Amino acid sequence: MSKELIVRDIGLVEYESTWEEMKNFTQTRTKDDPDQIWLLEHPPLFTQGQAGKEEHLIETGDIPVVQADRGGQVTYHGPGQLIAYVMIDLKRLGIGVRDLVSTLENSVVAVLKKYGIDAYPKPDAPGVYVNEMKVSSLGLRVRRGCSFHGLALNVDMDLTPFLRINPCGYQGLQMIDMKRLNSTVSMANVKEDMASELAIHLGYSTPTILKG
Repeated sequence: MSKELIVRDIGLVEYESTWEEMKNFTQTRTKDDPDQIWLLEHPPLFTQGQAGKEEHLIETGDIPVVQADRGGQVTYHGPGQLIAYVMIDLKRLGIGVRDLVSTLENSVVAVLKKYGIDAYPKPDAPGVYVNEMKVSSLGLRVRRGCSFHGLALNVDMDLTPFLRINPCGYQGLQMIDMKRLNSTVSMANVKEDMASELAIHLGYSTPTILKG
């Protein structure tokens, strides 16, 4: 059993090819394969979760909509938003899905705290919030006892596409990013902090970080 955590810093990549790679990794991994976290950004798109309702797509315009196999409703991805896809063997770590959700939320709260941003999760609405504005969204899938998909943290991005949907199925939910709360924020630093906090909260030592 491996206690190694591999973090891949992938950069800006297309959604659907990355999704396929995630599914393939999850389907073919063995009990000895290390857990992986992929840090990346996507070009502009909306993703609709398995329970997603058409009514939450208001006016998507020229931004594509992809039907995904994660939990949750509709959200937006775009440059300046840090995605962390978490391929974790839940059985091996001895945790459940709810534990993983809390771990992801607490990791984001810890990252934001480093920048003087007071954030919090909500028990009835997964994600992380600042003054009732949402800064991070979650959506997971579990297969063969292992997770994939993960979290999205708004770092320094164009938030206007969120106005074209009911984010996460909530009409009128206001979104925010870290840059609007602390002008010193940079994607490179947040990426490093996210890798560190996810490793800590999952019970790993310093992760191995790979480019690409």
